[in-house]
Amino acid sequence: MHKPLVLRWGRFSRRADLPTAGRLVVAAVITLLVMLGALSLGKVVLSPVNVLQLLLNGGDPQLLFIVEQLRLPRLLLAALVGAGLALSGLILQSMVRNPLASPDLLGITSGASAGAVLYLSFLSALIGAQWLPLAAMLGAGLAALAIYLLAWKQGVSPLRLVLIGVGVSALLAAVTTFTLVFSPLTTTLSAYVWLTGSVYGASWAEPQALALWLLAILPLLVWLARKVQVQQLDDALAQGVGLRLQGLRAGLLLVSVALAGAAVAWGGAMAFVGLIAPHIARRLVAPGFVGQALMAALVGGNLVMLADLAGRTLFLPLDLPAGIFVAVLGTPYFLYLLINQTH
Repeated sequence: MHKPLVLRWGRFSRRADLPTAGRLVVAAVITLLVMLGALSLGKVVLSPVNVLQLLLNGGDPQLLFIVEQLRLPRLLLAALVGAGLALSGLILQSMVRNPLASPDLLGITSGASAGAVLYLSFLSALIGAQWLPLAAMLGAGLAALAIYLLAWKQGVSPLRLVLIGVGVSALLAAVTTFTLVFSPLTTTLSAYVWLTGSVYGASWAEPQALALWLLAILPLLVWLARKVQVQQLDDALAQGVGLRLQGLRAGLLLVSVALAGAAVAWGGAMAFVGLIAPHIARRLVAPGFVGQALMAALVGGNLVMLADLAGRTLFLPLDLPAGIFVAVLGTPYFLYLLINQTH
């Protein structure tokens, strides 16, 4: 048994698990290698050395434009979208004590999708597409509020939250489909690409905006992090040690909705990332929310970056949405988890 490292400074104390820290470093190095490989591959293939030279010292203007303006913003957006969805999924799974919970299964993604499709169908022609992220986040927030209020019965229990979330998700999916049926063809095509999940055509504005949103959420996530594991205990036991359970659940749901809503707003309704990444993170690091959160963010980012790389390189000259390849991996993994949970 290894002895954890305890860091203390006045009233501040943190326990650092050295094997977990080592695995996080390895995961971060793998992430950098994936990013370097993604910047190298495409219609124009570059060597990793050439990519580094272009980023550090400049060079051929055309190659520099390909790397800095076409590939790098798209890559960073994919990493941030994957990290946001993964963190949202980890929070939901911890909150409802259900390993099958995720933003797309509990109605958050469906709310964002409904908001985005309604906006594309009725408002984008009038005021432009620049407000699409706001519409998606508003849809996710309203869906989460409806789920929370419908699940309330002298408090919110994890089971009711899951059941109500699945029901609201089905209803919102029907609203989305109904809207698409009566929408113009151009709107329908745009909506379907968005519903699949894609970071195609990203400029520097998108990853910058998403990064600022995630940074704004970070302080609340850090404040709630120490209480997450206690919340996973039985309700009576958690309340017995002084935890304000309903307030904590409301805060965790708010953070989860903010993370998923922002990620979906800029990356589309990419399914299964919030389900797969937390499971992989739990297998790689020891129990502890901070370590698992960091690993989940890295795994989620890598998952979407690799999916986007596959989408733009495997079927050249076509550029397919990253969500297709995430779903190809996520569907069998979800069935595997479902079968294991029923045994």
